[in-house]
Order: sequence, then C-alpha cells, then structure tokens
Amino acid sequence: MTNHLLMPPPNAQQAFGHPPGQPHANDPGLISADDQYWFNEGTHAHLYEKLGAHPLPGGEGVRFGVWAPNARAVSVVGDWNFWSPDADRLSPVGSSGLWVGIAPNARDGAHYKYVIDSHAGGRRLEKTDPFGFRQEQPPCTASIVHGLDYEWSDTDWMRTRGQRHGVDRPMSIYELHLGSWRRVPEDGFRSLNYREMAPRLAEYCNRLGFTHVELMPVMEHPLYKSWGYQTTGYFAPTSRYGTPQDFMFLVDTLHQGGIGVILDWVPSHFPADAHGLALFDGTHLFEHADPREGFHPDWKSMIFNYGRHEVRSFLISSAMFWLDKYHVDGIRVDAVASMLYRDYSRKEGEWVPNRFGGRENLEAIDFLRQLNTTLYGAFPDIVTFAEESTAWPGVSRPAHLGGLGFGYKWDMGWMHDTLRYLEREPIHRKYHHNEISFRAVYQFSENYIMPLSHDEVVHGKGSLLDRMPGDDWQRLANLRMLYGLQWTQPGKKLLFMGGELAQVPEWDHDSSVEWHLEDVPGHAGIAALVGTLNDLYKREPALHEHDCDPEGFEWVDCTDSESTVVAFLRHGRVAGGTVLVVANFTPVVRDNYRVGVPRGGFWSEALNTDAECFGGSGVGNLGGVEAQGVPFHGRPFSLGLTLPPLSVIVLRFEPS
Repeated sequence: MTNHLLMPPPNAQQAFGHPPGQPHANDPGLISADDQYWFNEGTHAHLYEKLGAHPLPGGEGVRFGVWAPNARAVSVVGDWNFWSPDADRLSPVGSSGLWVGIAPNARDGAHYKYVIDSHAGGRRLEKTDPFGFRQEQPPCTASIVHGLDYEWSDTDWMRTRGQRHGVDRPMSIYELHLGSWRRVPEDGFRSLNYREMAPRLAEYCNRLGFTHVELMPVMEHPLYKSWGYQTTGYFAPTSRYGTPQDFMFLVDTLHQGGIGVILDWVPSHFPADAHGLALFDGTHLFEHADPREGFHPDWKSMIFNYGRHEVRSFLISSAMFWLDKYHVDGIRVDAVASMLYRDYSRKEGEWVPNRFGGRENLEAIDFLRQLNTTLYGAFPDIVTFAEESTAWPGVSRPAHLGGLGFGYKWDMGWMHDTLRYLEREPIHRKYHHNEISFRAVYQFSENYIMPLSHDEVVHGKGSLLDRMPGDDWQRLANLRMLYGLQWTQPGKKLLFMGGELAQVPEWDHDSSVEWHLEDVPGHAGIAALVGTLNDLYKREPALHEHDCDPEGFEWVDCTDSESTVVAFLRHGRVAGGTVLVVANFTPVVRDNYRVGVPRGGFWSEALNTDAECFGGSGVGNLGGVEAQGVPFHGRPFSLGLTLPPLSVIVLRFEPS
C-alpha cells in the first residue's frame, strides 16, 4: 500500500519557483512530505535546516521558508530587490502552512523581511524572520542572510563533556550578563564584544575555579534592559556583540579552556513587538488568542500556545539549534512555574481551567517532557535546568517516570530561606533557626542547583553584601559565611557576577562589575574565598559525589538554636572520605565547642572562612583537632573546636 506521507505534495516543487519534477539542483533543503508531517505533528526538531534563509551553493540565490498558514500571499523583501513585495514571492507547500521560495538575486549578508498579506481583515504585515540566524542590531529589525560555517577547535571538550555533567561531579556555575560583565572605559564605556570577552572570561573562570558559565539570554531581543528575557530572535545571537561566528568563537574558547557553556532560554513568553512573533500572519499564530491564556500580566508579553503542534516544533527546534550549531552544553529554561500553572500570577476569573477543571497547564507539561526527551535523546551528554519556584514534583525526574525530565532544578527555597535568615541581626537568628535547617527536609527530592542569581541583586533588593547586617567587617564575614554554606551543602552551585567580589551596589545592566574591588583587601578576600571553595569542592569527593543523594549528608546537630550553630557531615563514596562542616552564625567566638564525630583520629581544618587571607580575624583550630574518645551527639568520638565568629569551618578526616 502506498504511504501517502512519503509522497511530495502536489505543489512541492512549484513552491521553490521551479516546474514540477525539476527541483533546484543546488538546493539541499527541499521540504519533504516527512518534514511537513513532523512539523504539523509537533515533532520536527531541526526546522532551522528547512526554514529561514539559506544561501544556495555557488551564489545561486537564497532559499527562504516561513510558517504563515493564514496568509493569502507571502513575499520576501530586501535590499537586493529594493524592498519590493512583488519581486520575490513565496509559494505554499501543500496544506502545511509553510511558504518557501528562492530569491535568485539575494546573497549572503543581505537584509530582509517577510511581507505577509493576511486573510484576517486583509492586513499587510512586515515581519522579521522567526528562523533568522542573524538580526540587525536593535533598534533596527531586519533579518540578515548569514551562513553558519565555522571551524571548531573544541573536539577534546565535546568528546569528554558528558563526564562533567553527572550528578556525582562538581558543577560550579558563574552566571553573567554579556553587556555588563566588563566594559571598556577608554572607548565610550562600551561592552566587550564576543571575541574580546572570550579569552578574558575563560581565564577568569579558570582562575576562580568555576566549571561552567551561564549566559543570560543571548538570543536577539529588541530592548537591552529586558536582559534578553523578551526574545524576538530564537535562532540568532544578539548582534550587539558581534556575528554568529563571533559567538561561536566565545563558546569555542571557553571549551578549549575547560569551561562549559549554559544558555538561558525563554520559551515561557515573548514580546508583542510588531515585527516579531505576535499576530505573525494576522492571527494568533504562536500565542493563544484568549488573553486569559495568551497574555502574561507580569511581563506584558505573549504566552506560547503549547498545545499547537507547530509551536512545539518551533520551540524544540530552537533549543536543539543552540546545542547543534553552537555546541552549547546546557539549556536553562526560564520561568518554568509560569508555564506549569494556568493561574500563575492571575486572580480568580482571569484564567481558564484545563479540560479536567484544574489549574495545571497540561499542554505545557507535555511540551516540557517532549523538550527534555528530545534534547537528551539527541545529545545525551548535555544538561537541562529548570528555574521552577514551586513544589511541583518530579521536575528533575525522567519523563518516562512521570517527571518533567530536566537534569536539575533551581532550589529557590534554599536561596529565599538562607538570605532571609542571614539578613537578620545575629542576636535574632536563634529565634528563626528552622530557616537554616528546613532545606534538609526536601534537599534530595530533586537534583538541585543552589542559585545566588541575578534575581537576588536587582529591583531594589541591593547587592548580596548590602543585604548582610552589621558593620563593614561583619557584612563581609556574613557574606563569606553565606558562600561557605552554599559550597558545602548538597547541590550544584551558581553565583552571579560581582558576587565573587562582594560588589557594593546592586547590579546595573548599564554599568559593569566593579573590577577595582580586586585591589580592595576585604573584597579581594571574598574572591580568594570563592576560588578556594571551588578548589575544595572539586578536590574533596565528599563535597560533590553525593550532591543529589541522601547517602552523602548527615546532620550532627541542627537544634542548637541557643548557640546559633549547626553542624553536619558530608560523606564520599570511599570509606573514611568524610568532612565535617560547622557554621557559627553569631559574632561570638565559641571555645571548646564540642561536636560529635564518627571516627577517632586527626581532623584537619580544610577551610575556615574567617582566615586572614579571606579578610577574616584569623581565629581557628591551628590546622586541625585530634578526636577524643568522648561520646557526643550520639557518636563515639568528639572534637573540641574553636568556632570563629560568623564563620563556616570544614574539617576533613585524615585516615592514619
């Protein structure tokens, strides 16, 4: 029996401006019946190979393709045809809603847009290419024909990166905003471009010991102060800092330096700019028509229609594109909570229940599962992250087991509880001891990232340093304690730029990291501590091997609210590979503070956040303590410790 899905549509060849049976000899991207089927089914993960602008070999023109099912006519206009809608018309491909065609006079580097004559009210729209690989620098909005050829030099990294992403491996992420990481004062205070940034960022991350960078959205966006979270170009790195090849060079350089690259990606909403996806063909194509489902009240933006098959193909192809063409190692999905709940940030009567009457967005759930299954199926050595702020179960569990399929989930609860606790004056902390210990109740329910992200240093919250109480010394000591807790508790680590230098003001996207603080002793001490913590985290198996496994964590005492001290053990896989972590949340030195331990012998002091080299007072345990046969905390041995003020100390058991 003939499989009709494999037969070309009647006008498949006409769609490319050629007579039936005579496809263009140099066009490898003809849209097959399979392509149409997968696209309309919502499973096409490589649309970027078929749609958008693709120069033909030998300079024989450019093939264009776009989705506009409610158009009665589509043409491509550009600087080669004097922006004339009558010069290069596209043709429909069967009933797929796709329009394709070749503009013989277009060339690489040409600026272009689509002109769409809609069935809806006879409107004529001028749109940027949703699949454009390069866009004009905002506020200009044209797309640019641009190939993606690049000679990569990261073979060694790509071959071994899967070994670096396991839950038992150290992962310490440096989050940054490209435009405000480092600027050039002698050149109008401009941002670094991709190529200028590449060696500087690789060297800096290696110097401080970070394993990965996470870039706030690099996808093209019209408004700089949206930080990239109002995306219009889902297949284009922003032209503010260079070309696609320049961005490839940045990724390549980081990989050669042993640094992984994670991209922030925003499938939760998109802006309503006239040149973008909103009302793309005169109808609500990418977004829901009902504002109760299709308009986001917080961000005044449009919400994707996850139940529409073609929208799923578009979004999954976008994520796949960055993994495929740009060699990125991970995708962090922004605002997952807003996708999961139909009533997210909405009052009663402002949302539409699902088909069962509930608040869960069933279509978004299916999309996220499909997304992760597809990405991991194609690239098993990458990793995906969810910024999910609720108690939704199974975010980082496999989709086939009922989870959403992410590799990791951001632990927003830890971040909120810990910052709220440390913002209190030390004298009041004993009354809120549960804020620092509560995380242990759920800390292995997901594979967690512990984030201190850009969200914590904007919108009037102040910098992390500014949120700490006390005089200047105490504020720095509290910040050192915060980082000591973050790096010693179970979970992978994330720190936003500037935090490693105890930046004083909150983050400003029009400014830069305060690099002069590298020469200010107290602030330089914070940077030294971050580097030491990263080194210890990587060297000490007990601090990373069981990051997502309850076998690696054990409370010694979480109930001493009067002294405002907590103590816990971290265990590695090898017997005896144990470290003790003790945190003193008061500015009072506690002498001969007894802590139970499971083994006799010498416990060396591997880290002390109060060390003078970090800007502390230098109180400590003179290199370590010998365990005594004094049972305590239900353990056969104990240590008599000196606890420095506002500090975290780490002691390693040293087998004899």
